[in-house]
Amino acid sequence: MRRQLKFTIVLLIVGFMIAIQYNTIQKPEKRDTRDMWAIRNELSNEKKLHSELLSEIRGLDETIRTYESLNDENTGKALKETVDKLHAQAGMTDTEGPGLLIEVEPSPESIALGIEITSISPDLLTRFVNELNRVKWRALEIDGKRYTSLSAIRDINGYTTVNGLNVSSPPFTIKVITDTFEDSEKVYNTLQASAIHDDFYLDDLVLRVGESVDSVKIRGWKESIKNLYLNELPKGE
Repeated sequence: MRRQLKFTIVLLIVGFMIAIQYNTIQKPEKRDTRDMWAIRNELSNEKKLHSELLSEIRGLDETIRTYESLNDENTGKALKETVDKLHAQAGMTDTEGPGLLIEVEPSPESIALGIEITSISPDLLTRFVNELNRVKWRALEIDGKRYTSLSAIRDINGYTTVNGLNVSSPPFTIKVITDTFEDSEKVYNTLQASAIHDDFYLDDLVLRVGESVDSVKIRGWKESIKNLYLNELPKGE
C-alpha cells in the first residue's frame, strides 16, 4: 500500500512538472520584437528627456545660488524675474520668433465624397505633439490654444480639447515657434519626412506644413491658474 502511495505521489510530481514545461513551451515569455531603429529612436528620446531634466536642475541650482548671494534690497527684483520666467515657461506671456504655420485640413478625397469631418481625435493630436517633440521648439499653439508641458489633450463629451477648450473642426492652424531659424527648418524637415502624414490621412485629414518664416506670433495663455495649495502669509511673518 505504501509503495503504491509513493508511486502515485511521484507520478503526480512528474505530471505536474511536465504540465509546467508544456505550458511554458506553448506560452513563451513575451519578447521585444521591435527592430533596431525603433529601439534607437526610443533611446534617443530618453537621452533627450535626460538632457532636459539636467538643464532644469542646473537652472534651479543657479536660481538657488542667486538667492543665497542676494541682500534684502535685491531679493524683490530677483523674485520678480523668477516669476516672469515661470510665467513664460507656463505660456502665459505673448511670444514671437522664427517658426512655421501648419494647416490641418480635410483630405481632398473626403471633400469629394462628401465625408463630414467634425473633429480631430485626441489620440491623433497627441501623436502629432509627440512627433514634434523629436525636435527642439519653444512655443506651440493649437487652434488658438496655447500648449505647454502643463497642457492636456483630452476627449470631453465627445469633443477634442486642449486645456479644456474645444478644438475647432478642421481646417485649423497650428503655430510653432523655435529659438532660431535653423531650429524651425529642422522642425519643417522632420515633419515633412514623418509618417505622421499617413496617420492624418487615415483619419481623412491632411497635414500641410508651411516653410520656415522669420516671425510667428503666439498669444499667451490668458486663463487664470487656480492655486490650491499656496497661501499668502500676513506681512511681517
